Amino acid sequence: MPNEFKTFILRGNVVDLAVGVVIGASFGAIVTSLVNDLLMPPIGLLLGRVDFSSLFVTLGRQSFPSLAAAKAAGAPTLNYGLFLNAVINFLIVAGAVFLVVKQVNHLFPKPVTTTKECRHCAMTIPLKARRCPHCTGELAAA
Repeated sequence: MPNEFKTFILRGNVVDLAVGVVIGASFGAIVTSLVNDLLMPPIGLLLGRVDFSSLFVTLGRQSFPSLAAAKAAGAPTLNYGLFLNAVINFLIVAGAVFLVVKQVNHLFPKPVTTTKECRHCAMTIPLKARRCPHCTGELAAA
């Protein structure tokens, strides 16, 4: 069992996946900082000096001046400002991943099709075949 695990771990795909997860986590931290420190303050200023991370609704009857005060009192809250920040984080990460995948797809050529399926027996045959080697059915000229 340990040898199987070692073989599994040392496969290229697993190592590539691990590197992708680490880089993805780092990228996520950068995007979070971008949203919280650079994007949300100007947006909040444009919307009347609103700090999105402090937007909340208390689910009880009490009123609190800040989210920190509500949390300190143990009051249940809906933190919709933090949710908005998370949605913006997601949209930026999704957009960046989309752009990266789109560019990577341009780097690799599309695979050339060299086979087709026989219309009689559904077996895979060469594209230029005129007769199926499996069922000997006549095929249209290539």
